[in-house]
Amino acid sequence: MNFENITIEHNQHIGTVTINRPKKLNALNKATIEELHQAFVDLDQDPEVRVIIVTGAGDRAFVAGADISEFADFSVYQGSQLAAKGQELLFNLIENLSTPVIAAINGFALGGGLELAMACHIRVASDNARMGLPETSLGLIPGYGGTQRLPQLVGKGRALEMILTAGMIGTEQALMWGLINHMVALEQLLPLCEKIATKILNNSPVAAAAAISAVNSGFSDQGYPKEIETFGACFATQDFKEGTQAFLEKRKANFTGN
Repeated sequence: MNFENITIEHNQHIGTVTINRPKKLNALNKATIEELHQAFVDLDQDPEVRVIIVTGAGDRAFVAGADISEFADFSVYQGSQLAAKGQELLFNLIENLSTPVIAAINGFALGGGLELAMACHIRVASDNARMGLPETSLGLIPGYGGTQRLPQLVGKGRALEMILTAGMIGTEQALMWGLINHMVALEQLLPLCEKIATKILNNSPVAAAAAISAVNSGFSDQGYPKEIETFGACFATQDFKEGTQAFLEKRKANFTGN
């Protein structure tokens, strides 16, 4: 299958998916999410692929968020559907994939980009990476599982600090907090991911799939429907309209709390 926004490479039982929208800093739009869905389904069903690595094109961004211009005028229903469909098609799919997925975070991983990385089973970041969930600066909350996976990884207090401040953290802090597994120089990012993948290849793929399922079962999924509902409700607020308009106009938002 030919893709417009991603590329796929196969090497020694490792499939590498590269999000290839460098002019948009690899931002996730609807088409890219659908392509990623198909790519992960295909790779998971390919008996020759036993580990998947996902990364972004270039050296500036893994994924610098969602494409805000696609949903700035959405209604509550459309917002809820955006989150629900995105979670189903991509983020929950990756988290529950039987094939181990390693995120190679090369640069900015913001909003949906960080949510994509958190859905992966293992995260490795280059030392120039910056991570954050800036949605509250748009009058929103994370809608692709960020309110659930971030506390699982870094704890409730640190997660709330990141979400409420809408700030970014560097790789050293992300490593200290447990958000990522490893930090390396950019030129060593893919080699280290491939090294980890090779270690996984030495073990039983059946056992690997069972381990992923067992670990995931330890976390309740009741929070995800609540996130979708609350994310959608934000689309009815004046703050959302002001936040997204300010972003698109490249100015500071003037929130009123309505």
